[in-house]
Amino acid sequence: MTERSLAEIKKQNGTIHLSERAWGYLFAGPAFILVGLIALAPITAALWLSLRQQLPIFGIDAFVGFQNYLQLFEDDRFWAACRTTLYFTVLSVSAELLLGFGFALLLSRLSDGGGGGLRWAHVMIILPWAIPTVVSAQIWAWLYQPDYGLLNYLLYAAGITEGRIDWLGDPDWAIHAAVVMDVWKTTPFAALLLLAGLKTVPQELYAAARVDGAGTWEQFRRITLPLLMPVVLIVLVFRTMDAVRVFDAVFVLTGGGPGNSTETLSIYAYKTLFQTLQFGYGSALATAMFVLAALLSLLYVLLLRRHVQESA
Repeated sequence: MTERSLAEIKKQNGTIHLSERAWGYLFAGPAFILVGLIALAPITAALWLSLRQQLPIFGIDAFVGFQNYLQLFEDDRFWAACRTTLYFTVLSVSAELLLGFGFALLLSRLSDGGGGGLRWAHVMIILPWAIPTVVSAQIWAWLYQPDYGLLNYLLYAAGITEGRIDWLGDPDWAIHAAVVMDVWKTTPFAALLLLAGLKTVPQELYAAARVDGAGTWEQFRRITLPLLMPVVLIVLVFRTMDAVRVFDAVFVLTGGGPGNSTETLSIYAYKTLFQTLQFGYGSALATAMFVLAALLSLLYVLLLRRHVQESA
């Protein structure tokens, strides 16, 4: 509790009475302590490890300061993982935002029309998000199977391709196959948040716009999009953080291959930490990934603050 909240403790007739704010600090205190132990303690431990050279199999454990971080700048594999991570993030987040907008507008239109299939539409859109990521990745691995996968069969039957395509074994296709799987999995998250934002837009604005002769595109550009911009930025923050830290989806599909063409920062950090047991350098990689996600999130927060100030 702060000094101000302590000052709000009053004694009456020998009994201590706490103000409403003081009670709030008192009850929220255990939650803050728990969050600190669960989140801050591992982060602090990782930062401390990143300043050391620790190789248990050789009995090496020495403080090296920022040497691990200096090594990052000379590590071509690190920069390749950064490029792959950013490429994956840009493609997946952009596609999820566009598709999420489309599904949100569709569900909003069905809701306004009172269609009987609204409940089933919600179920069908939410279903991919409800499936665990590892399970989803394994399903898509079967779909991408070059010899017996459903995707190759459908493309061959439709006459689009003349032979099989090794979706996960070709460096040019593998990262895009992972993006498609991630978009299928997480687009419902964006759609649900955007749908919630659409429900807050006053319908009177659309009615007034129609009276003034504004078409559907003008209504979307001048009413829907500006009012939904805070929600859009929130979607971007959450999805960008998840995409930068992506691990399970890509690891199950490709393991970072072929030839490290789909190796993201999280996969590189995992291999360094748990396959080569370079705890110090692996922690530096994990810290770099955390900083990248934090910087992108900060950019979105600044954009959101600017939008709020311009709207005020």
